[in-house]
Amino acid sequence: MLLPYHCCQARNFSALNSVLIQQYLKVRDDPQTRKTHYFEGRFENIYVDRQQIPALNTVLDQAAREVQKILGTDRLPRVGFWFNEMMPGHRTLLHTHDDDDELMSGVYYLEVPEHSGDLLLGKPGMQQRITPKAGNFVFFPPDLCHEVDVNGSSERRLSVGMNFGLSQA
Repeated sequence: MLLPYHCCQARNFSALNSVLIQQYLKVRDDPQTRKTHYFEGRFENIYVDRQQIPALNTVLDQAAREVQKILGTDRLPRVGFWFNEMMPGHRTLLHTHDDDDELMSGVYYLEVPEHSGDLLLGKPGMQQRITPKAGNFVFFPPDLCHEVDVNGSSERRLSVGMNFGLSQA
């Protein structure tokens, strides 16, 4: 059974990701950076102010336009985002994103070492496995259960999680 999701690639992602990673690492440990969802020894969500990482605007704007096309709407959706940093041995637990007015969820991949964990969409036994690649977006319905396999590499895996809701009129 194929589950509903959409993949695409960012334009000029190699240079963009390099800048994004540098900007993220400068603010990751700032006391103003909010971290939530502490599971299995790590914070799954790292919230950074969009103004602190100017290069992120390119990614978030492209993501919003892609979601606008997927949803077939004239309105550009509002985007909320967070960073997900997974060190070796870390994983992301099964969850959904349908808490508010989300219309679509997504992820953008910055650093993806080989064997650093596949995205699993759906419930165990009925999952679609997606091997991430740097520069790729994956979009899916917010009520679709998803998780990330254990990072079996010896390096950091870094992505940006996103939720898209109704834009302000």
